[in-house]
Amino acid sequence: MIGLTDLIVKKTETLSGTVTAPPSKAHTHRALVAASLSEGVSKIENALICDDTLATINACRMLGAEISEVEDAFAVKGVSKPNTPENVIDCRESGATIRFLTPVCALADGISVLAGRQGLLRRPMKPLLEALKQLRVDCYSARHDGFPPIIVFGGGIKGGRTAIWGDVSSQFISGLLFATPMASNSTEVLVTTDLESKPYVTMTLDVLHKHGIKFDFQLDYRRFDIPPNQRYAPSDHVIEGDYSSAAFLLAAAAITNSRVRINGLKRETLQGDKVIVNVLREMGAWVELGEDYVEVRGVGHSLRGMNLDLSDSPDLVPVCAVVASSAKGRTMISGVKRLHFKESDRMLSLSSELGKMGVKITDLEGQLIIEGGSLRGAELNSHNDHRIAMACAVAALRAEGETVIHGIDCISKSYPNFVKDLRELGGNLIER
Repeated sequence: MIGLTDLIVKKTETLSGTVTAPPSKAHTHRALVAASLSEGVSKIENALICDDTLATINACRMLGAEISEVEDAFAVKGVSKPNTPENVIDCRESGATIRFLTPVCALADGISVLAGRQGLLRRPMKPLLEALKQLRVDCYSARHDGFPPIIVFGGGIKGGRTAIWGDVSSQFISGLLFATPMASNSTEVLVTTDLESKPYVTMTLDVLHKHGIKFDFQLDYRRFDIPPNQRYAPSDHVIEGDYSSAAFLLAAAAITNSRVRINGLKRETLQGDKVIVNVLREMGAWVELGEDYVEVRGVGHSLRGMNLDLSDSPDLVPVCAVVASSAKGRTMISGVKRLHFKESDRMLSLSSELGKMGVKITDLEGQLIIEGGSLRGAELNSHNDHRIAMACAVAALRAEGETVIHGIDCISKSYPNFVKDLRELGGNLIER
């Protein structure tokens, strides 16, 4: 359901100041799942609290984990074997929650049902279900269409060999990696296509390593070997700032005549979306990357178009499309085919909403082609997609006149303080 809140944005020539990046959503999800499978107590500091991570917290509790807030952190007391949930697991709109925990539910004794809200019901699950069936797990799409709700018959994972596509969602691979260390026999996961979004799998492997899980893998991530009968050990986490969310503020600074510093973004990170730093630099913005911050000085009309491959960073496509809209010349973004299966069909959403602002944007054989130029204020729709809503807000800062964005409630899915932070930097935004 589309939210009822509108955001009114007026052209803003200059942003200035410093804010702290929200914690990494991807790291928070992974830390919660691994901690919930660890027999003992793990502490997660600076965890992101948003709609998606709340879905994972509630799901992990239903599987037996005790999760409590202690001194601005989460204390997670995990279980060595997941419980059978007493009710349907509501994954809300979170693809990570349902994809990480579907394999984990196979480790419980009974039957688990994972469902969610309307946006989640269009997120593909078929490749993961087929991979689990190869490991002799009984699991089904309730409507037999490869989409949620999902039904998983527990009793454990036998292990063996399974094959899965790597170009639909890396979350499928991560889900298998979370569950198969607890299989009764060794597991071999073969990735039958090039794996896209590799940095997210790297992050999963890093979290598994911290919890004492052993695995082997090929450097191209086309094969993973996981020994059986492993136990997760407790491990503490400090969640770093999120480049995926901070990218919207960095882009806002780049397309205006601004100077903005975002703290909490580490120079040394596994986050693939750190590539936004290089993208903004190559398009002409001045960017300084410190040990724990990124500072951007915008150049307004001096940005230039370029060719981008965002196969490993699909979440950056909406914000990069906005920067391209403000740049001189043409930008071609490849690696975008999975955008059809996000919270909205992001290819259509971007074409629709940026088109209303006067941007010429074309979907050509899996590539997004954007002709930069001037933007005009318009009445826009978020499509109940947090990244589309934030992209529209950033674009509106550059547009002549006033822009109204309908249904911005969805921003709470990943970055609840987005409007507050952008306003703190000087953005002319009003909620109504």
